[in-house]
Amino acid sequence: MKILYAIQGTGNGHLSRARDIIPILQQKGELDILVSGIQADVDLPYPVKYKFKGLSFIFGKKGGIDLIATYKKSNLKQLYKEIKSLPVEDYDLVINDFEPVSAWACKMKKKACIGLSHQAAVINKHSPKPKKKDPVGKAVLHNYAPVTASYGFHFVSYDENIFTPVIRAQVRNAKAVDKSHYTVYLPAYGDERIIKLLSTFPAIKWEVFSKHAKRAYTEKNISIQPINNEAFIESMISCTGILCGAGFETPAEALYLKKKLMAIPMKGQYEQQCNAAALKKLGVPVIKSLKKKQLPAIQSWVESAQSIPVNFPDNTHDIISMIIKKYGTISAKNKLELGKGIHSLRKLKEKSLGTILTQLAE
Repeated sequence: MKILYAIQGTGNGHLSRARDIIPILQQKGELDILVSGIQADVDLPYPVKYKFKGLSFIFGKKGGIDLIATYKKSNLKQLYKEIKSLPVEDYDLVINDFEPVSAWACKMKKKACIGLSHQAAVINKHSPKPKKKDPVGKAVLHNYAPVTASYGFHFVSYDENIFTPVIRAQVRNAKAVDKSHYTVYLPAYGDERIIKLLSTFPAIKWEVFSKHAKRAYTEKNISIQPINNEAFIESMISCTGILCGAGFETPAEALYLKKKLMAIPMKGQYEQQCNAAALKKLGVPVIKSLKKKQLPAIQSWVESAQSIPVNFPDNTHDIISMIIKKYGTISAKNKLELGKGIHSLRKLKEKSLGTILTQLAE
């Protein structure tokens, strides 16, 4: 059986999860890997057959997406060429982690595409949602990488097709300790703002992993270093607490390690607002932004003895086996009628993709 595993390369969570999923897929058949996106800092220790630019979003320094940089980096004509050129028809099974090139290629060629991502769980009607509605953000999550069937990962199994997080073996097998520092990962904020705010807590040692730093340096009680997978894991395993965005993998690993956790969702990112709502239900403190007015909340968190019990069993192999059993033997039926959807890819123009791009970044 030939399997295509397509992974979103914007952000680090997708590739971090893939490190544990890929060896299992390799046991199930002949595996090819596709990665699209240009914003990840985590490498895959496996050969990647297809490397596409895809549709990436550039992190800003004020808590959200940098719209101008995103527009400059985008090439919608190239994206369309990538979609048309991908031979999804050569595969018996396509598994998609919120990756747009393979998803739209399958949609165009009426081929089954099985979603296995955190986003699939976020859009599930049973998952927590923020009080403030965001119809555009919701529409983007539904249509950025359309799939035939969806299976997702979330902090809680809110529905039968939602599973608890994939915890990397490096983290799952580690012995957590406390070396009295706090780990910080806020890719949508610039180093200057992080230093300005966190330096108001001089008694605390902050280890900041920066999306924007080119070299490691120390200022006051804060160490700044470029993102490095091994160094980040070591810092997280040995920290007292973790201050991070409201993504998925880092908060999940923090909870698994029984670390104190505070989250700051990215502005204009519906997925992170949904994650923040879920974290709040678990008892995790969430603040809206990294600003001076949030200092009392950070102070309260630092002084707290937070303890949030979670149960994240290692069931990744069972999940993959279930998907292979259900969909890996239907190659003769793979040309499914996927419905009209919101867009027909043959009619998709730069304007429509550009609209999605702009709205997602707002």
